[in-house]
Amino acid sequence: MAISETSTEAQGDAPATSSFWGLTLGSIGVVFGDIGTSPLYAFREAVHNASHGGPPSREIVLGVLSMILWSLFVVVTAKYVIVLLRADNNGEGGTLSLMALAQRALGRRSFPLLALGVIGAAMFIGDSMITPAISVLSAVEGLKLVAPALQHYVVPLTIAILVALFMIQSRGTASIATAFGPVMIVWFTTVAILGLIHISDDPTVLYAINPWYALQFLGSHGTIGLITLGAVFLAVTGGEALYADLGHFGRKPIQTAWFYFVLPALLINYFGQGALVLANPATVENPFYRLAPDALLVPLIILATLATVIASQAVITGAFSLVRQAVQLGLLPRFEVRFTSETHAGQIYLPRVNTLLLIGVILLVLLFRTSSGLASAYGIAVSTTMVADGIMGFVIIWKLWNWRAATAAAVIVPFVIIDMTFFAANLLKLFEGAWVPLLFGVAVAVLIWTWRRGASMLMAKTRRTEVPLRDLIRSLEKRPPHIVQGTAVFLTSDPGSVPTALLHNLKHNKILHEHNVVLTVETAQTPRVDLNERVKLETVSERFTLVRLRFGFMESPNVPKALAIARKVGWQFDIMSTSFFVSRRSLKPAAQSSMPMWQDHLFIAMSRSANDASSYFHIPTGRVVEVGTQVTI
Repeated sequence: MAISETSTEAQGDAPATSSFWGLTLGSIGVVFGDIGTSPLYAFREAVHNASHGGPPSREIVLGVLSMILWSLFVVVTAKYVIVLLRADNNGEGGTLSLMALAQRALGRRSFPLLALGVIGAAMFIGDSMITPAISVLSAVEGLKLVAPALQHYVVPLTIAILVALFMIQSRGTASIATAFGPVMIVWFTTVAILGLIHISDDPTVLYAINPWYALQFLGSHGTIGLITLGAVFLAVTGGEALYADLGHFGRKPIQTAWFYFVLPALLINYFGQGALVLANPATVENPFYRLAPDALLVPLIILATLATVIASQAVITGAFSLVRQAVQLGLLPRFEVRFTSETHAGQIYLPRVNTLLLIGVILLVLLFRTSSGLASAYGIAVSTTMVADGIMGFVIIWKLWNWRAATAAAVIVPFVIIDMTFFAANLLKLFEGAWVPLLFGVAVAVLIWTWRRGASMLMAKTRRTEVPLRDLIRSLEKRPPHIVQGTAVFLTSDPGSVPTALLHNLKHNKILHEHNVVLTVETAQTPRVDLNERVKLETVSERFTLVRLRFGFMESPNVPKALAIARKVGWQFDIMSTSFFVSRRSLKPAAQSSMPMWQDHLFIAMSRSANDASSYFHIPTGRVVEVGTQVTI
């Protein structure tokens, strides 16, 4: 997902013609990788659930196809492509962007909205592990059709492909991203041709366009119908990526690619699979690969593997982008962020996140071993994110678009009900694998809750002992210490109080620099901040200046570059004559804490694992002075 920095064309509703088709091609290669590889397993799993692994009846095939068709129409097309793509946060999309936009629409911080954003983000990260596992596994499983003896190599080969994929992340995706679009165009064209050839096997499969077949199946099959609906949901997983990648490609290119190319290709393939199974029920074991002649089976497996690797790449880089947003919004400790491109800010690599994702993906492959086993775990993660997106979308339509509450509810509530129905259907598979993303989501939510709670307590405790900055300045004017040349920049989160590093400098070194800057870095509720609003200066006295730097939650907080902009507002910043003073807290568990002991120790461990401030803010190590303090919490 985070393939390139948002362009001007991507944000506008009417991008320049010269770049429009380039963005459309890029969206086909990145945005639709996940949902575009769903034909590998979605129809097969839904039919297996409905028929209990036996020969499927005509009623089952038409019912499943009708549910897939209308799920794509309602959940993906109507909800995401038509409605939510318009709910952009300064051109950006995604669960956390939606949360920030909803909070801005309310004009205040809202705990329920924060909870929805956290839940959606946690499940998206869970999806980032499941998507590579199920996608690559389902593609490699085609080897069993080439030669049954090769089935023992499916899992090892899948793991080898995934390890290679995660190992190249540190090199950036720029070089391979250029091939994403053409490969996925070949993929969608191929699946459409294969489906079109086989629709003639039983043209009556087109009756499934009638939604009555879906309703009749659900009404007559009870619990089995609901379980089947959970498998049908696999056909729309990846729909949330259309909104998440809004900032990279823009609304019009995504909508154009979906309506005129991706959606028709998917529908033709699903109907081709259905016609094939109606004509020959034995092909239900793997209807996608049975669409191809035996001579083309190996090339199709290779193409499917490439497509699933692209789908996996998109969701991995999406996880990198989402974690960075979470750090910027104060939901997680600072992670090391490496930029893999000099020209595209979106090209990032998070080593720790990459390692954790790889471990999770390999464990999933070893635990479930087949794409059918993983299918039970897949839907719950995406359906939870979709429910959260729908509820937050209601707030935006109501408060930001200034619609009447009843009208906003009439638009969004049906989508939320459908999403919750899918969630309930996937929840029926709790003990078959759905517990995996739920467990992971709970773990991530606990980490975020612990970090926010601990950080809030630490800030409250620090403020009780801090001295008002203006009081100290008046005191220093009356009794100035020894003055040394140069500029000292003190980083702090509270510009109204004296930074800890400044107090220690005065107490132990008994000196004051000729120029002192109290610097605060703020994260805006928008993805990016205009350069004209990046720096705010306030002169407090002859020797003290307050500087506030504002960054969007999708931007890298590069302090030296931002301070260079301060020259336009009167401050001649020179990095070679400036020292940055940073406080480093060493946390110790208190005898009595407001948090349980386990949470206390977890917060301390998270604090120790955080990337240091100098690296996070891109401050040259030779210009940094760290001052350590011990704090009990």
